Amino acid sequence: MELTPQKLTKEAFAPFGEIIDMPAAAGRFYHDEALGDRRAGAAPSLSVALREPTPDRPFRSDMLERHEFSSQTFIPIEAGRWLIVVAPHAAQGGPDVAKALAFVADASVGVTYKANTWHHGLTTLDRPGRFAIFMWKDGTAADEEFVPVPAFTVTIP
Repeated sequence: MELTPQKLTKEAFAPFGEIIDMPAAAGRFYHDEALGDRRAGAAPSLSVALREPTPDRPFRSDMLERHEFSSQTFIPIEAGRWLIVVAPHAAQGGPDVAKALAFVADASVGVTYKANTWHHGLTTLDRPGRFAIFMWKDGTAADEEFVPVPAFTVTIP
């Protein structure tokens, strides 16, 4: 399967989560409504990641992940373009790769994936990227799930 990234818009991304625009004006802006966890014993988890850019063109992958009970937020601290690949949950279980979508974002936006949204791991495209990552964890295997999927490629513009 080959994916061609589409424009990242609030409407296109809404089934999978929320886009977080970086402030263009002074002030503090909250994005609490998209955050969520379905486990009483989970605690907030904030991490910072540095990712080297992938040289692969087209980009190829055969793995997706999800956080069944927790939203997961990615906020670029210092980044160029980065890749977002999402897929809904299939009726029979696992990711519905046939309905996967790809987006290319830049440092002007972050995203929050809804709980139970299948997605590809953080992938930077043009240069190293630093991201703040927020989710909820309870220390069990339910915190995250990685599954192999039929290989797909993404044509990077």
